[in-house]
Formats: sequence, C-alpha cells, structure tokens
Amino acid sequence: MTSQATMICCLALFLATECSHYRSKIDLKDGRKYRSPEGKPMVGETQEKCQGPCTTSYCVQSCAKHFRGEIGFTCNQKKWQKTTETCTSLSVETLFQDSSGASRVSLAAASIPLPNLNLRAPEPINNVAQGIRKNCPLDYACIIDVVKSSEATSGNIAFIVELLKNISIDLSDNVTQEKMKSYSEVANHILDAAAISNWAFIPNKNASLDLLQSVNLFARQIHLHNDSDNIVDELFIQTKGFHINHSTSEKRFNFSMSMKNTTEGISGMIEIPRQELWKLQNASQAISIAFPTLGAILKEAHLQNVSLPRPVNGLVLSVVLPESLKQILLTFEKINKSRNARAQCVGWHSGKRRWDENACVMMWDIRNEARCRCNSSNAVMSFSILMSPKSITDKVLEYTTCIGLSISILSLILCLIIEAMVWSRVVVTEISYMRHVCIVNIAVSLLTANVCFIIASNFNSKAQDYNLCVAVTFFSHFFYLCMFFWMLFKALLIIYGILVVFRRMLKSCMMAIGFAIGYGCPLVISVTTVAITEPGKGYLRPEACWLNWDSTKALLAFAIPALVIVAVNLLVVFMVAVNTQRPSIGSSKSQDVAIIMRISKNVAILTPLLGLTWGFGITTLIEGISSVFHVIFALLNAFQGFFILLFGTIMDRKIRDALKMSMTSLKGKSRAAENASLRPTNGSKLMNR
Repeated sequence: MTSQATMICCLALFLATECSHYRSKIDLKDGRKYRSPEGKPMVGETQEKCQGPCTTSYCVQSCAKHFRGEIGFTCNQKKWQKTTETCTSLSVETLFQDSSGASRVSLAAASIPLPNLNLRAPEPINNVAQGIRKNCPLDYACIIDVVKSSEATSGNIAFIVELLKNISIDLSDNVTQEKMKSYSEVANHILDAAAISNWAFIPNKNASLDLLQSVNLFARQIHLHNDSDNIVDELFIQTKGFHINHSTSEKRFNFSMSMKNTTEGISGMIEIPRQELWKLQNASQAISIAFPTLGAILKEAHLQNVSLPRPVNGLVLSVVLPESLKQILLTFEKINKSRNARAQCVGWHSGKRRWDENACVMMWDIRNEARCRCNSSNAVMSFSILMSPKSITDKVLEYTTCIGLSISILSLILCLIIEAMVWSRVVVTEISYMRHVCIVNIAVSLLTANVCFIIASNFNSKAQDYNLCVAVTFFSHFFYLCMFFWMLFKALLIIYGILVVFRRMLKSCMMAIGFAIGYGCPLVISVTTVAITEPGKGYLRPEACWLNWDSTKALLAFAIPALVIVAVNLLVVFMVAVNTQRPSIGSSKSQDVAIIMRISKNVAILTPLLGLTWGFGITTLIEGISSVFHVIFALLNAFQGFFILLFGTIMDRKIRDALKMSMTSLKGKSRAAENASLRPTNGSKLMNR
C-alpha cells in the first residue's frame, strides 16, 4: 500500500507539472506572437534595422525572444537593408514534443491502469523520419498543428522546406492520399501569399527550387486507390489525380486558384491528348499539382539570379505521368493581362535548375491566356509561362509603320485614279490591256492587305477577338499573296510576248488565266493553310494577328510562294535582256516589243524591292536579331504602295503622256463649257442693242 500511495503521489505531482507546462505551451501557440487574429502566417517581431550609424558594410542583429538565429543587414546608400534572416522557432524536438511520452501519458492517464504506467523518459528523436514513424506513420498528422501555429519567418520557412525535403526522400514509400494531404497542408503554410516577401531573406536561394522538387518527388510516389479527382484542395496548392489506360478518353486537369487571401483567382488546365493515351500498355495514373504563388516566390528569391530573369505570369503546373507519355497541352490564364504581356512557354529542368525554353512551344497567345504544347519527362515535370523577351516596343517601329502605311494607302488610291484617267488611251493592244489589268489588281490587293493590317493592329487580342483575328489574318495572307501572283502573271506576259502567243489568244481567255493565277492560287494556299493549322490553334502568331512561325511555321505558306515568285521574275527579266536583242519585224510587233520592254523594266525594278522587303521580313524571325532589321523591314513594307505608284505608273512614259493628254482634254472641255455658258449672255446683249 505504501508503495502504491507513493506512486499515486508522484503521478499526481507529475501530472500537475505537465499540465502547467502544456498550458504554457498552448498560451505561446495561441498568443499574438504566433498567430494573427485571422489565423494567417505572421512575420516575427524582429529588428528591421541595425542600431547605430550605417558605417560598416555588414551588421548582425539577434532575433526576437523565443527565436533562434540572427538577422543580417548590409549598408546600402547609408541605409541599413535586411539581406538574410535565420530566425526560427521550429526544431525536430518541438515538432514531436506534443506527441512524446510525457504528453501521451498525461492525455491517456485516465484510461491506463496504474500498474501499466511507464514513467521512463521518452527516447530522443534524432530526425524527422524517425519521429513521424514513431508518432504518426499513417498520415503524418502529428506535425501539422505545430507547423501551422508557427510564424512564417524566413528561418521557419527554410526549416519547413528541409522538413518536406527529408520526408520526400526518407518517407516516400507507400505514399497514400492521406499522407499527401498532410504533406500539402505543411507546404501550404509557407506558400501563403502573406509569406512571399520572407523568401527573399533565406540564405539558401535554392529553397524555393528544393520545395518544388520535393513536392514533385513525393507526388510521384502516391498510389491512387480510387479515381479521385481532388486529392488536395488547399488554398495555395492543389493536387488532382486520375486512373488512365489506353482506352481512356482525353483527360483534363482543371485548376482555379486564389492568388491571395481574397476572391481574386487564376486558372489553368492540363490536357493529355487522346493519341498520347494510346501509347499506354497497362493501366496507370496521372497526377497534377498547381501552385498559384510559387512563381512570385521564385521571383522574390531570385531577383539577382540570371537563370530566372523574367517573372512567371501564370500558375506553376506540375504533372506526373507514366514514362511512355510525353506530350501534354497546357492552358494558362495570365496574371498580367496587359496588352504587352506576351508569354513564353517553359518547363522547369530539375537537373539544370532553370527554366528550359526548349521543353515547350507556344500554340497561341491572346491577352488573357496562353496555350502551350510541352514534353514531360523525369527531368522536366513543372511548367509555366514567363513574360516573353521577344517583344519589341521600339516607338520608331510604330511611327515608321504608321507613317509608311498612310503614304502607301494614299499612293495606291492615287495609282487607281491615274489608271482610271488614262485607261482608254493606254490599252491599245492585248498585251498593254493585260499589263494595266495587272497594275490595277496589284494595287487593289496591296490596298486591301494594308487595310486588313490596320484592322488587325487595333485588336486588343482578347479571347473574344480570336475569331476576328483569324479572319483578318486570312484576308491579309490572301491579298498579300494576290499581289505576288499578279506580279508572276506580269512575268508570264513577258514570256508569252516574246514567244508571240498573244496574237492567237483571245482577251477573255487571257483574263481568265490572269484571274485564275492572280486570285485562284492564293485562295488555294490560304484556305489550305488555315484548314491545316487552325484546328490545333497554330494558325496565328502568339503576339499578333499574323501567321504563326514558332510552332506550326504557317508563315512559310506566305514566304515560300513570295520568294519563289521573286526568283522566277528575276529569271524572266534576264531572259528578256537576252531575247530582245534580236531585230523586230513589223510595226505591230515592234509596238508589242516596246510594251514588253516597259513591263520588263517595271518588273525588274519592283521585283527586287518586293524581294528585299520580305527578305528582311524573314530575318526578323531570327532570335535576338538587331532592331535595325525590324526598322528596315517596316520601312520597305510600309512604302510598297509608294513604290508601285512611282515605278509602275509615274515613271512609265506612255502613262505620263496619256495623263497629260487627259489633263489637256479636261482643260479643253472646261473651256468649252465656259464659252458655251457665255454665248447666251453675249447674244442677249446684241438683242438689247
């Protein structure tokens, strides 16, 4: 009895001591130092500047009470700036203190018989894996409350990153959905938008990269027991999963997440194409993870890192797929939706620890969102969009294009007016008739293409403008091609003129051939291009209403025909220079040869100009090309209408002579009209006399 009484007294004293200790810990955790009234992570009460004048290059301050570590400051422009912080309240011991032997005894004492009580001190926990295996091996729940009650200081963030890293390495066997939920709750605490600024002061600048890699590694080991869509649905991390096989229809992961603790949200989508699922031999699973704030954390932690020079402009989406599946489609809603916020699709290469531009290609890019086609692998599992470096915002280009297009449109209108005035005087033979038909159609085609270009430039590239952008691009492509194919027909006129075929060809037949070449061929090319590329959203360029180059190379449907026609026309001009040296017989033939020579001169001048223009246009597609090439292309392209007026109309002597005759005729008619109006007046004066 005496021994039992002694044991009971000791137990009562022990329980009282432990309850007092436990209550003091609860006060610390629930007090204002650890949690804000709203329950959000708080910044620790630390010194934000060094005491004393900014005379030395570096200063160190101790952390606030109950924190271990220090805060480092540097002197910049005579002001102290915080650079590092290691203040932490977490440790391996504090993680499992509530679950250790003393607490378990105090909480379970009422239900345990006294003779079975074991009052020996608990075995020390040396690492996280040991503590989790001992206290909560099924769901890791024993560490959640301690982590969530801690402040999101830089030191605590660094500790939690190491905690998650150790779990993903040492406890990655038999990962269940319950373990993934607990793991994500811990990660969500340091991914909170309120903690983003503290990532900048972690000494290890790779902490955010370690977090991403650890989460991906842990998710790779998860086993889905059922076809569960939502595995994790935290505010700053979401995880979804599906069972898949070769007969599964196209699978999509849709995410809609908040960027802050508000209703403001951003969305993203991952698609596994049907043709990829056909590659599966056995049933498998697909896991995807979305991070809304990780992009901002990467920017905050790597402001001086040249491997991360541009900010992330959407969700960071990770995907875990079977090795046989490679290609996926991703759609990102943009965070920055301004007109100049062009996107670049990238994948995170875990080995190189940087964004890899070669992992993805852009399918289309509009103001609100971007769509990418990416290749997933063990090294590249995470994807996002960056602010594109390709945007050229040089005001010189804008002014050059604006002024040049205005001059071009006015020149083309003037060209058509002149052709209308001299038409009856210059269309003497079939060759001259078709020559001026060509000039008129070239002017009309380029004028229409320029108008389409102006319409396209005024689009804001919003989602609702996409179909209009496709339509305007189609007509721009079509009419620019028409201009070149009518130039080709002019070259064919020269060849047939030399071979004297026109004498046996009716004007209606020549017109049919001209319109078939001038409008029929461009129509076939334009329709084929849009039919092949548009179903996969590869018709348009990401940044403008024009043919795509990066992914589908749709621009080749314009560049190849244009440059081939330029080469053919130059070859024809060379043939004319050789064949027209022979003497002509008959005045009619001499007249035709003179017309052919005028056509040849026109083609010889305009063809190099047009070829040079679009030659510079192709050079602008080269990555990192000097902006000088963009300016030259803008100049030549914008002044094409002026070139056609100058070299196709004004510099032609026959047209100038016909224009003078038309002007003289108009003056004569106006004088005759004036005389006719004066005659009745003179007659009335004679009658009065």
